[in-house]
Amino acid sequence: MCGRYVLIADPNLIQQEFNLTSMPDFTARYNIAPTQTLPVVTNENPHELTLLRWGLVPSWSKDDSAAAKMINARSETAAEKPSFRTPFKRRRCLIPASGFYEWQQREGGKAPMFIHLKDREVFGFAGLWDMWRSPDGKELKTFTILTTTANEFTQPIHERMPVILHREDYGLWLANDDVPVAKLQALMKPYDADAMSAYEVSKAVNKVQIDSPECIAPLAS
Repeated sequence: MCGRYVLIADPNLIQQEFNLTSMPDFTARYNIAPTQTLPVVTNENPHELTLLRWGLVPSWSKDDSAAAKMINARSETAAEKPSFRTPFKRRRCLIPASGFYEWQQREGGKAPMFIHLKDREVFGFAGLWDMWRSPDGKELKTFTILTTTANEFTQPIHERMPVILHREDYGLWLANDDVPVAKLQALMKPYDADAMSAYEVSKAVNKVQIDSPECIAPLAS
């Protein structure tokens, strides 16, 4: 699962990482949460950041109430599930991130952990997006983050982790051509365990309204 993440990289680095033609005004985010509107790179506009709401609403939904339940999609079954199979084939995206949070179960309760990559200040989660039209004709574009089984590093923290793509796979993931499902599914694997790092942070991150550097500050031992 991935229910909170961080995007704090230098704007120029974000632009370079995703080969964007321009970089809009950007505010560092330390505690990104579901239902918020966030920058995403879609296969529809692969060289621009598009603002989408986190929590997928399938195009065929009667209303947008399903969004809160669809912040993540299991990559193992996304190509088959009614809510995700069309986006998996036609509406894929990258979600820029600098790291993410998971809560590790301990004797005294759950401890928030900040997980990040050792050598990449920004990277892309694999995601799916869709567009829903309300009864009054308004368009709502939303996204979900794909997850996979945890690697050896993250497994003691949580059994699932977001799919983090290698830079060389961005092009395939955002391709608009008909890409064989098998090729896409081959990308749905745990990231290299030895490239990851983590540390415990304050429970301040539990509060959505707190979005400041204290969220990622290592907890004093």
